[in-house]
Amino acid sequence: MLSSKVGRLILDEVESGPRHLGEKGNLFEFGRPNRMVYDYSADGTLRSIEDSLKRLGVDRLDFVWIHDLSRDFHGDEWLARFETARTGAFRALTQLRERGVIKAWGLGVNTVEPCELALDMAEARPDGFLLAGRYTLLDHERALQRLMPAAAAKKVDIVIGGPYSSGVLVGGANFEYKKAPPEILAKVERIRAVAQRHQVPIKAAALRFSLAHPASAAVIPGASRPERIAEDRAALAAAIPDDFWRELRDQKLVAADAPLPIDR
Repeated sequence: MLSSKVGRLILDEVESGPRHLGEKGNLFEFGRPNRMVYDYSADGTLRSIEDSLKRLGVDRLDFVWIHDLSRDFHGDEWLARFETARTGAFRALTQLRERGVIKAWGLGVNTVEPCELALDMAEARPDGFLLAGRYTLLDHERALQRLMPAAAAKKVDIVIGGPYSSGVLVGGANFEYKKAPPEILAKVERIRAVAQRHQVPIKAAALRFSLAHPASAAVIPGASRPERIAEDRAALAAAIPDDFWRELRDQKLVAADAPLPIDR
């Protein structure tokens, strides 16, 4: 499976001063200094894909994600950006899918609202969503309200990104790309205590929870170094007793309506 993203163009021009890339712009702090511009138009989308095909040395892609089309990167302007994408990137990607250049396309975002909006469209509906951080063992209530059941009903796949909630679930200090607040740390400790009682690796619990919903097609943990990939594969194969999931539900550490592996 080969995927790429559109929505942000990397130019040859190099920037020397501070860059303003939204509330999560610090993610690019240690990246290359090339100027980056958002472009959700049809022309910008086609240019981005052409650049990707050249860099990769291929003539087609499996999946293309329209990235960061949400409030956390664009503030109050996100709806205007969404409209540009609806009449630009959405239509361009639909045409590329029909021509066989790509197999499918969707949104890659950190919030549920753009996905809900796109899911209701009759024209140029996405094939799936890459939703980061919003359907995890730690944080899933908002996605459960409407997006996850609606996606399952309409057979639109959701790829779960960030299942470890920026790392705080597996011993890190961050939640939502910044230092975790006390209430999050307290909930993590309660989850970890249940996991320890049942001898369940916390990574295994996190991955299996995110995959338990019928709308979930895959999970992307991300890896900071190669050995993490082996750890994630082992976690997916770990045995988890049913009583672990029952205790999480009994202690209200997961939403009452959240599907669990024991519900299948």
